[in-house]
Amino acid sequence: MTDYAKLAQLLFPHVTQTPQQLMEAQFPPRQLKDGAQVTRFAPSPTGFLHIGGVFSAMVSERVAHTTGGRVILRIEDTDKKREVEGGVSLIAQGLRDFGITFDEGATGDGAEEGAYGPYTQSRRAEYYHVFCKDLVEKGLAYPCFCTAEEIAQLRARQEEQGVTPGYWGADARCRDLTLEQVEENLRAGKPYVMRLRSPGKPGGRVRFKDAIRGDIEMEENFVDVVLLKSDGIPTYHFAHIVDDTLMRVTQVVRGDEWIASAPIHLQLFWLCGLKAPKYGHIAPIMKEEDGSRRKLSKRKDPEAAVSFFTEEGYPAEAVMEYLLTIANSNFEDWRRQNKTAHYTEFPFKLNKMSASGALFDLKKLNSVSAEVISRLTAEEVYDQASAWAQRYDGELYGLLAADPAYAKALFAIDRGGKKPRKDIVRWKDVSGYAAYFYDGLFAREETLELDRDLQKQVLEAYLPVMDCADDKDTWFGKMKELCPALGMSPDVKAYKEHPEQFRGHVGDFSAVVRMAVTGRKNTPDLHAVMSLLGQETCLRRLKEYRALLDSAPSGEAGAETK
Repeated sequence: MTDYAKLAQLLFPHVTQTPQQLMEAQFPPRQLKDGAQVTRFAPSPTGFLHIGGVFSAMVSERVAHTTGGRVILRIEDTDKKREVEGGVSLIAQGLRDFGITFDEGATGDGAEEGAYGPYTQSRRAEYYHVFCKDLVEKGLAYPCFCTAEEIAQLRARQEEQGVTPGYWGADARCRDLTLEQVEENLRAGKPYVMRLRSPGKPGGRVRFKDAIRGDIEMEENFVDVVLLKSDGIPTYHFAHIVDDTLMRVTQVVRGDEWIASAPIHLQLFWLCGLKAPKYGHIAPIMKEEDGSRRKLSKRKDPEAAVSFFTEEGYPAEAVMEYLLTIANSNFEDWRRQNKTAHYTEFPFKLNKMSASGALFDLKKLNSVSAEVISRLTAEEVYDQASAWAQRYDGELYGLLAADPAYAKALFAIDRGGKKPRKDIVRWKDVSGYAAYFYDGLFAREETLELDRDLQKQVLEAYLPVMDCADDKDTWFGKMKELCPALGMSPDVKAYKEHPEQFRGHVGDFSAVVRMAVTGRKNTPDLHAVMSLLGQETCLRRLKEYRALLDSAPSGEAGAETK
């Protein structure tokens, strides 16, 4: 037995398997069709789900499912100091809220699904030890007994000398400890970490093809990085190698802050005799501020937290469609050509992602969200708006739940035309959109710039003949018939040709009625609105507005209606 083999047995006496045996017995190759990709999203359970995390998770999910592959939710919980109680459940539920589903992995509350688990790093220590023991046997890993203070002094000296900081070269004091020295340190109870014995040299180069950025060339790793911490838990570098190998991940999608670590990871895959997955490094979501761009910050930007989108009431599908527009520039063209298709039918491609940071644009999100809501049926609008209101707006929920048929009818107004209305951008807008349909929410919010005396005369003429049961032609015909006696033109075109001959036109007539009944200048189809409100409500509001007009001096334009 070589000294390396003796050292491996000394450090890992409990490990009896080799990596190859482990892979064959517990983690065999997946049976997937050619070209299918296995991806993963691997957050830490810190309790905060960033929109950038949702973006990365969506990209991973789309890559897997558009190729017929599988996507995994893996939890990297090795940093126990930052872990939040219930953090895994918050992440899993937050992603489900946005329609991101995983084929296997953590599901929350300690539960997991899938044949390639455990999917939580803290439950996988035995697997890391198998791979680390193998590296020790090959002379590629060793125990390091240097204290934190000694490492800090080493870095300070390196920085003072202007050399690359890190545990390498002549500064790697524990690299060549003899077996006897290691045994002595172990008997003394000295804590240690396991380090890679890197074969790299300063100035060496490594090249790889990034699925998003194309060909990348960097300096190879020559630092003896830590593989296992003193508690036996791996660093991200080592856990990535072991976990993605055992879970048979083929495509790693992660933030571009990990590009600097790619040489370490590629070297580790090579030294372990493993095939590295493909990499795709995503640039961070950016925000424009004072003419420059910066990363979206959870401390400065409320929209950085996914809770912002839930609380504001953006439909999950709208958020996903918006993220797809910034992920693949051709998504909008596809959407225009496939108006009714679900966004998951879009042929997402990693190589069409921008290498520079996508700019978060709230106006664009609002536009996408309004478009998504306009495609929903009235019943779907009711269901989603009610679900949001039950959680965030009790008053609105009470009104919607009290008479679902009435609420669905108001959401159905003007939704059958060729160009659906886009009045609702998010569920938070429903209260304002539906306000004039409910006396409890109704408030006159605008003024009409039309002579008050004329408005009074319109109402006085219309009140005796108004009937919400009239069909649309009869309803509008009554307005046109009343116009001549008021000096108004029943024909808008005639008015435009000779405006000096009239006090207004039938459009102005209906505008007065609209303002009286709804308190708004613009609404969906007025006949449909009045039919839904009913005779009693419309009569009352017409009379209330007529009385309101009496409160101002005669002849003044407009009406203060707040």
